[in-house]
Amino acid sequence: MKITKIVLTGGPCAGKSSAMSRIQEEFTSRGYAVLFIPETASELILGGANPTTCGSVANFQKQLLKLQLEKERIFEETANMMPADKVLIVCDRGTLDNKAYMSEQEFQSIVREIGANEIALRDRYDAVFHLVSAAKGAAEAYNTQNNPARTETAEEAAALDDKLISAWTGHPHFRVIDNSTTFNDKIKRLVDEIYGILGDESYEIERKYLIEYPDLKWLEEYPNCKRVEIIQTYLKSDADEEKRLRQRGDGANFVYFETKKRKISGVKRIEVERRISEAEYLELIMDADTTKRQIRKTRYCLTYENQYFEIDVYPFWDDKAILEIELRDEKIETVFPKQIKVIKEVTDDAAYKNASLATI
Repeated sequence: MKITKIVLTGGPCAGKSSAMSRIQEEFTSRGYAVLFIPETASELILGGANPTTCGSVANFQKQLLKLQLEKERIFEETANMMPADKVLIVCDRGTLDNKAYMSEQEFQSIVREIGANEIALRDRYDAVFHLVSAAKGAAEAYNTQNNPARTETAEEAAALDDKLISAWTGHPHFRVIDNSTTFNDKIKRLVDEIYGILGDESYEIERKYLIEYPDLKWLEEYPNCKRVEIIQTYLKSDADEEKRLRQRGDGANFVYFETKKRKISGVKRIEVERRISEAEYLELIMDADTTKRQIRKTRYCLTYENQYFEIDVYPFWDDKAILEIELRDEKIETVFPKQIKVIKEVTDDAAYKNASLATI
């Protein structure tokens, strides 16, 4: 059995309800058992629990987070009981949505109180898909009629949408679905993105650029940018395959992944990735390829113009860095922030692949 858990998030009036109906229809027809975890905030508010009755926003958000985690646990247990080969769990909002409604200090305090950490809460999902609010780019369609718990004006909805993008930036598989097309095409783009992370194998279309050493101060201060520390270890593998382990976190808390890649074309590869435990990580690392060193890098995950960039800064370079972006369509034009100075594209240049850098 393969269980995949994703988050569907976004600002108010983004189309989540319509998207869930389409997801149910699309993936059930493809043999998936689909489970939906209802939005916890709406359940609590419609049941009479809100920031006022709970005494404060922080108290309400703490109860919301605890209930969200418990619901996910129950749905995961249920998924394991099902007589199905493939289960897709769709969370109507996830644990990091709470962060958009609080200050950083309040959020971190609550996370500590429940004995968790932000990295584990954020990266507990296989992918996160953010549907942009109609208040941004489709204001004529914005309304609050289909959700009694929604009270935001269009301006408040747009601001909340930005906060939600900021909260989830840093997740290894985060996608923003904007309003640049018709609504039906917006939902189709979402479905295509979900297909991209499902199944035993998924296509990864990746473009890679050599850039001038970035302005770290700007990256650290940019609201939609998160710093992640990564240690990457290559395992013994066949010539046409790449196997690696990745330790990913904030320097104190980490999550672990095993990845296998096989090249299809210059920009297209088949990638199989799975989350593993620390114990599995320590066991697998014993099969490390000793001809390659561990790659240690600082990654800046940057959401800009609804695109998701990953900028890798290496300790052995002080004049350049690597920028990557994953795409669902090879023809999509990349829009770079003006602060990023591209030297050249190196997608097909083996010298700039991590496996090659591990031999420096």
